[in-house]
Order: sequence, then structure tokens, then C-alpha cells
Amino acid sequence: MSKSPNKTLFISDLHLDTDTPTILQSLLVLLRTRATGADAIYILGDLFEAWVGDDDQSDVADAVADALMTLSQAGAGIYLMHGNRDFLIGQDYAARCGATLLAEPTVIECYGRRVALVHGDSLCTRDSAYMAFRKQMRDPAWQQAFLERPLLERHMVAQQIRQKSQDANSHKASDIMDVTHQEVVKLLETLQVNILIHGHTHRPGIHTIRLHEAINGSDEAVRIVLGSWDQKAWVLEFSPEGYDLKPLAHPEPAAEADPARSAKA
Repeated sequence: MSKSPNKTLFISDLHLDTDTPTILQSLLVLLRTRATGADAIYILGDLFEAWVGDDDQSDVADAVADALMTLSQAGAGIYLMHGNRDFLIGQDYAARCGATLLAEPTVIECYGRRVALVHGDSLCTRDSAYMAFRKQMRDPAWQQAFLERPLLERHMVAQQIRQKSQDANSHKASDIMDVTHQEVVKLLETLQVNILIHGHTHRPGIHTIRLHEAINGSDEAVRIVLGSWDQKAWVLEFSPEGYDLKPLAHPEPAAEADPARSAKA
């Protein structure tokens, strides 16, 4: 059997939970079809709407783990990065997916190009209230104390945090919640890369950036923003020939009866 052409897929911001069966179905279809034969798939955060610990069992998490493990066993590299919703995903769940957890930022070699990967929230520095919140949530001592709480209590706290976040964001200017341009340039120049891929902002697009100093002989860089999956399934496909960011249609409702169960069939 001939090997399919080289490709690597990047996705983020699926925000999966029990109320998003269509999005789960889209992911499972992607992993069975377009991702087949891929060299790697990178999930750059917020795969789940919330994650209160690897000990929290759910059909959605099981279906995702089974599908990713199938890809891993077929030879694809599976990489998970924490988002602002699922930063408590641990090594146990990553192992169930056949995945490697990535630090942030991470720089990879992708078909001869050096590429920087982040979730994206670390670049939203104009939102000072969120940055303070993020610092607390990413503190190892806070995380350990949280994970030691009973599971039901963790769910209650997570719900309270989500509600406070939604209330706070409803009163913020839209541009405040976007990345800070100067922070993007600083990151690119620090890492010495000309390509940055991130999610988080739910503003998919490809942006050309003018650098303060040349990197790898060029004074330009590219920022690729992955889209959320609420309306379309946004997928970035990288190949030796270049890259393509596309929105894919979700499956028809008739196909989504019980994606978690069908994934295990």
C-alpha cells in the first residue's frame, strides 16, 4: 500500500462536552478520513469545554481518546496543548490518546519550516484581568489543591468559573480579547521563527506581520489563527508544498445520533 502524501493537521477550540454532539461527530469523521495517513495532528488547546481532572469519566472523552489512539497506532504523531478551558488535562489522559502533551510555547520543524505553537491566550496581554486569572489557574500549587478536591466540588467550581468568565467577557471591548501585536512580534523574535500558529481568539485567518528585525533572512512572518468549531470545523493542513486553512461543514443532523457510542462500535 502506497503512503499518502505528507501532511500535518492543526486544530483547536472544539470546546467539546455533552451538549456538542455535532462537533464531536465532526472530529470523529475528520480523524477517520482526512487525518488518515497524516504524519501528525496537533490540537492546540480547548479540545474540551472544561476539564476538571483525568479521573472524570465521560463518553465524550472516551470517544476522543479511542479515535486518537487509533490514529496513533497507525503511525501518526498526536500532540495536545493545554487551552484556557482544559489546562488540567494530564499525562494519564494523554496516554489514553497515544498523545504527547506540549509545553507552551513549542517550536516544531514542519517540512523544512520552523513553526511556533501556542494556544493564544498568553498573547492577549491587554486583558489584564484575564492575565491575572490565567497566572493563578496555571500555578502548579493551585492546580494540585484543586485536583485534590472531590469531583463534584470541582465541577461546581468549574461551572462558577465559566459563568464569571462569560459575564466578564460580555462587558469587555472585542479588541481587548484579541492578541497584542507587540506580544506576537516579541514571541516570534525571541523564538526566531517566521510562522506562528495559535487558536483561542475564535478569529480564523492568516496574517502577514512586519518584523522589527529579520528572521531567517526575512523581515516578514505569518500568524495563522485557527478557528473555533461552533459553526464550522476549522482545519489547517500543512504539507511540503505549503499550508491551507479551511472551514469544513459539520455533518447533517441525521448522522449525529450518538457519536460517542458509534465511535466504540
